[in-house]
Amino acid sequence: MPCSPREIGALFLFEKLTPEQLGRLCAEGRVELFEPGPVYAEGDPATCFYVMIEGTVVLSRRVGGDDVEVNRTSQRGVYAGAMQAYLGDRVPQVYNNSMRVTEPTRFFVLPADTFASIMQEWFPMAVHLLEGLFFGSKNTQRAIGQRERLLALGSLSAGLTHELNNPAAAAVRATATLRERVAKMRHKLAVIAEGPFSRDVLAGLIDIQERTAERVAKAPVLSPLEAADREDAVTDWLEDHGIAEGWRIAPTFVQAGLDLDWLDQVAAAVDEEILPGAIGWLNYTVETELLMDEIEDSTTRISHLVDAAKQYSQLDRAPYRVVDVHELLDSTLLMLSGKIGPRIKVVKEYDRTLPTIPAYPAELNQVWTNLIDNAVSAINSAGGDGTLTVRTARDHDRLLVEFRDTGVGIPQEIRGRIFDPFFTTKPVGEGTGLGLDISWRIVVNKHRGSLEVESEPGDTRFHVLLPLTTADPDTPEEPT
Repeated sequence: MPCSPREIGALFLFEKLTPEQLGRLCAEGRVELFEPGPVYAEGDPATCFYVMIEGTVVLSRRVGGDDVEVNRTSQRGVYAGAMQAYLGDRVPQVYNNSMRVTEPTRFFVLPADTFASIMQEWFPMAVHLLEGLFFGSKNTQRAIGQRERLLALGSLSAGLTHELNNPAAAAVRATATLRERVAKMRHKLAVIAEGPFSRDVLAGLIDIQERTAERVAKAPVLSPLEAADREDAVTDWLEDHGIAEGWRIAPTFVQAGLDLDWLDQVAAAVDEEILPGAIGWLNYTVETELLMDEIEDSTTRISHLVDAAKQYSQLDRAPYRVVDVHELLDSTLLMLSGKIGPRIKVVKEYDRTLPTIPAYPAELNQVWTNLIDNAVSAINSAGGDGTLTVRTARDHDRLLVEFRDTGVGIPQEIRGRIFDPFFTTKPVGEGTGLGLDISWRIVVNKHRGSLEVESEPGDTRFHVLLPLTTADPDTPEEPT
């Protein structure tokens, strides 16, 4: 369609240009009429800069498998398209959104390379300012994003150190006590060996010791009331059979699963005069077995924590692979357990029938960390006692991960800004305002999913929706 310098000069973007500049725009650009339908698609090479002369445009962004409308306007002069062409090949020149028109719409269309050369020639100072703004913002986001990750790492390290310290200290204590008990066993064995016992009697004692150790491994878990009743009964039995300080031995025997029937078998297997020595020897045997169990439990706990740390960090794992989100959630919750603390109840409502999905697991762990950290802060702001519920479910062709907390909630007036870079409600020094921005970019840009929020006081829910499959698993889009 014919291009009129007078008409395009009336658009606010060009109203300060000279007649010569408007003439050049018309000579190198064009006016084009678009019928209702798409103009360009998100992700396609950005070849043109569009300025609307008249009509109605709709801009949308791809979220998961859907196109979500972000703007609709009929205002003359609005522009879209290759708006960063002046940066050249220093950034990927693709359309950052999709544009369509809902009625016949006229645009002034300028090729991207022409738009770039005109910007450089006519507005050199403005271009330098824009370049500085663009790359400065990118560098700032990258630097603060790195700080955000370091802060998270510090918090996680503190939590992991706390979690590792408990079983490690328990193992050290149990080892020291075990050394003492083994020494006493050697002494008791020497006393027994020096006594007037036949080989058959000693063999019987060894057999009782072995069978006692087997019972320790199969000891039932008793309620406090059941344990107290059994301790009273064992104490009475020991006193009736002349065992000194039976009340001190009884709790250990009960913990090991030894009952009156077993003690009767021991009494029947040895002579009455050696029964106290046999009971003392068995007590050391039981204590030794229980201490070894404690050491095994502690070292197993440490091993699980190390495995969780590896799962969380995804060290020695492929960056993009098929994962079980429940493993990622569990490792993150374990890593953050120190920060969550005992006053916050964690409830897991997992749908274990959900399939594995293709994803960047290390980055999803970062999303879980940010959302859990925000939930903990919200609960602490509400008094410190509350519930964090993590739920998974299937939502049509997507997998839902929901984080629900009973914290203070997000006020309606700021709900639309929480995903903006650098926006935070935390006190100065406690938050960068990039946690939710990073999470949004990881979920939406990198995984083609969606991140949504619903909130009212006492009930805030963040919904992460991830595709069950991917169209091109080899080249997922990096977050920008």
